[in-house]
Formats: sequence, structure tokens, C-alpha cells
Amino acid sequence: MRIGPLNSPASVNRTSKSQGAGKSESASEAASSRDSASIMGVPEAELTPNVQRALLSLMGEVDQLRKETERLRGRVRELESLADHDVMLPVLNRRAFLREVGRALALAERHNAPSALVYIDLNGFKAINDTYGHAAGDAALHHVSALLTAHVRETDAVGRLGGDEFGVVLTLTGPEGAENKARELTDLIAATPFEYAGRELSVGAAWGSYSLNPGHSPDEALAQADAAMYARKQEQKQAEKTRKQA
Repeated sequence: MRIGPLNSPASVNRTSKSQGAGKSESASEAASSRDSASIMGVPEAELTPNVQRALLSLMGEVDQLRKETERLRGRVRELESLADHDVMLPVLNRRAFLREVGRALALAERHNAPSALVYIDLNGFKAINDTYGHAAGDAALHHVSALLTAHVRETDAVGRLGGDEFGVVLTLTGPEGAENKARELTDLIAATPFEYAGRELSVGAAWGSYSLNPGHSPDEALAQADAAMYARKQEQKQAEKTRKQA
């Protein structure tokens, strides 16, 4: 095997490149240290090698802390989103929904722009639970929540108020528009069956609406919409009873 002289041009060139890269890296670190020192108010005359190394170490720690802070902020946003949603369904829970009602009331008070609240209660949900089990009832709730969220605007809000009851905030919507939309949603629920364990099942719904005008709390508005829903539900039961007797 042939070995060239130690001081061959190729050897000298590689050594020069290595030394040049080292110098370039050192120069870059020094420049970075000077930039940091300038920001921190450290006189350039005091930038000894030890001070430069300390500044570079500090910069690395600050960058790491910044990344960790962003990660934690993302986790907080994720947890806040989870805290606002129903434990089972992809809609708001009652607490978060009431907050949306409060925002709509504030909008009405500040800008005289009333919105509306729709309260929806399912018909036939208990029968599905009793006949086919709770898993079938859960499937019914997922089915209804998917229908509601798919047929409202992004500016509206859908929440589960408990059991088989749902609420919808229709932003910047008057009384007539709210009644038309509520009727559309409940007709859609009744007309759209869902499949469970090879069976086609369906539920109906009763609704009540209430205009979100200034002067009421979210709880009061929800109670008013609930009362309107209950009255309509009783009318439906009476109409069904009369039909069977005829």
C-alpha cells in the first residue's frame, strides 16, 4: 500500500479546511455572544471567552424554556377544550353551553342584536334504552348530536344539557327565524333513522325557543326555553292521545 508524504497538498488542504471550519464556527459563536451581550447591555470589552461561553449556555437554556412554555400552552389549550366538551358527545357540556348563552346575551345588550336559544328534548329515547340497551341509547345520542352540529352555522353553538336534552344557540337570529330553524332540526331528527346492531331505529324530538334579549341570566333563559319545550311536548302527547282515541 502506498502512503503519500505527510505534507502532501491534499493533506494540507484537508487540514486547512478543518481549521477553517473550526474558525468559522468559533466566529459564529462569538458573533452570537456579542449579539446577546449587546441586548443584555454587556460591554464588548468584558466579553472574555468565559463570558461568551456563559452567554451561549444561557441562550440555550432560554431557547429550551421557550419551547417548553409553548408545549405547556398547547397542553393547556387542549385541556380547556376537553373541559368544555361533553364527556361522551362531540358537543359542549352544560357549563360551556351556558357560557355561550351568556355571550349571546351580552351581544344583545351591547349591540341590540338579539339571538335565540332552542331547547330540544328527544321523544322515544327511553324506549330505545329499555328495549335495546344503553349502548343503543348512546348511539342515538351520537346520531342526534351529529345531525345538530352538521345543520347549524359555525357561529352557532350546540350543547348537551343532560340525559337526552340538547340546546342550540342561534346567533343573531330573531324569534321567527329561531322557530323555523328549531322545526327544521326536529323534523330532520324524526325523519333520519340510525342503524344499531343491524336494526334501523329512530327518535323524535320536542322543542322550545326563547329570544335572548337583555335583562335575563343564562339560567333564566334556559328555564324559559325549557318551559316552552315542555308545553309543546305536552301538546304532542295530547294530540297523539286524541289520534289513538279517534
